[in-house]
Amino acid sequence: MSTVILIPARYASTRYPGKPLVPLHGVTGVAKPLIQRTWEVGKATPGVDAVYVCTDDDRIANAARAFGADVLMTSPHARNGTERCAEALAQLPEDTDLVVNLQGDAPLTPVWFLTALIEAMKADPDLPVATPVLRCDGETLNNFRDDRRARRVGGTTAVFNTHGHALYFSKEVIPYTGDEPATGDNTPVFHHVGVYAYRPDALKSYTGWPEGALEKLEGLEQLRFLENGQSVACVQVEGRGRVFWELNNPVDVERIESVLTKEGTE
Repeated sequence: MSTVILIPARYASTRYPGKPLVPLHGVTGVAKPLIQRTWEVGKATPGVDAVYVCTDDDRIANAARAFGADVLMTSPHARNGTERCAEALAQLPEDTDLVVNLQGDAPLTPVWFLTALIEAMKADPDLPVATPVLRCDGETLNNFRDDRRARRVGGTTAVFNTHGHALYFSKEVIPYTGDEPATGDNTPVFHHVGVYAYRPDALKSYTGWPEGALEKLEGLEQLRFLENGQSVACVQVEGRGRVFWELNNPVDVERIESVLTKEGTE
């Protein structure tokens, strides 16, 4: 099965302009832009035929080419990463079987998250879309709550049915739980990991639907699939002691750099 990883990136983020080029320091003190650290995750994933940075911005494209990435230029009209991936799909070989959207703000994504997603799609040819979910420990859940109390848009949570199909995604913390977990406790809350796998037909269908009301309210692109009756499989993955966090706000830079240092990432 021909599999391609696409990394959508835009400069003009409303919450954090220029985010893909924000420098992140590793254990050696060397800084690499966010988009490079995410690209390195994609390149380290086995069984993938190609990895592309997809952008409409020359600054991002030039930075990506400078560290060795292949780039697909897309239009400035894409409203989210899925639309940008759909545009990039038109530039890929016709025999592409699976498109993986590795969002550019998720440099801590473990490779095994991506391989678990790809394997799930291989195992069930009827799955149109899949995305990983990770059970929150107490530390992550408390970080989510801290962000909401501070009125910051933090990570996304997911709820799904007994078959593992998504019921809803939200930037609020769902389901409600009133307890105060300790750092290492498991919780009933699942963190939605910012990766998607699509069959090409599902990706093409997406661009034919109007932006959904819930999608617009939450600012979550995957809700367009649910609002149009399209199933999204939630693939549970294991953290294996690894802290996962996206770069959503400037405060996340310190969080991510502390993980890079702890894990010995250069």
